Amino acid sequence: MSTDGGKAPAAMLAIGELAERIGVPTHVLRYWETRFPQLKPLQRSGRRRYYRAEDVALAERIHHLLHVQGFTVEGARKALSGKAADEPAADTPASLTRSGLDDPMPASAAPRGIPVEALVALRRRLAAAIG
Repeated sequence: MSTDGGKAPAAMLAIGELAERIGVPTHVLRYWETRFPQLKPLQRSGRRRYYRAEDVALAERIHHLLHVQGFTVEGARKALSGKAADEPAADTPASLTRSGLDDPMPASAAPRGIPVEALVALRRRLAAAIG
């Protein structure tokens, strides 16, 4: 059975085909190549990019981390490299007060690489534990 306009599932995709498949512009894929060293498509004459099946899977995973789960690029890089995203950040304060939990956290204060939803859930759990 074939997908992507008659191509076999294991066939390489051109950058435009992959961009259409995951719903991002081609320049975003080129940017990801500079930020995620694991994403290395084949480059043929004229520097045309061709993505193998493993590259396609990785691009789909990157898209999911960034656009569905809300990771930053740095957070997605750490998640892909195997570092646990739920490890405490080095600059996280050691103690939190109840009043600090009630105040909304400005977006600029959120630790990098942790999705906002995870921080909100953590805040709720801490508030429940403190009482």
